[in-house]
Amino acid sequence: MAQNPTLNPHAALIYVMVVVSAADAEMSDAEMHAIGDLVRSLPAFRGFSDDKIIPVARECAAILQEREGLAAVLGLVKETLSPSLRETAYALALDVVLADAPVHSEENRILQVLRSELEIDRLTAAALEKAAIVRHARIAT
Repeated sequence: MAQNPTLNPHAALIYVMVVVSAADAEMSDAEMHAIGDLVRSLPAFRGFSDDKIIPVARECAAILQEREGLAAVLGLVKETLSPSLRETAYALALDVVLADAPVHSEENRILQVLRSELEIDRLTAAALEKAAIVRHARIAT
């Protein structure tokens, strides 16, 4: 299996973003740009070279192609991230999903799976979701 048993927290966060981006079987340009922007701008990624984004994303995509790939990726992520970084991962997932609204049913399903697998409690998830919706609000023209 192509799993990387030494996944680091930076890669684990990218894995989560790739998982939600690939949920609808298509990684849009908006989602890919959102991932790059998040990696380049957030404190959680300090010390991570942005030239590693594509190789890490490809590694995740390869695992997702395997039988039980989603479960494998989420297991690696959960094992790698502390509870507070799991909340960060969920927040990043929301930002990627909202990068190219509207949100599709497949993306909602993956968000539900993430909440469960990463053990994000209902109130924390609701707060993160509301904050993401507010951040991604668009002004009608």
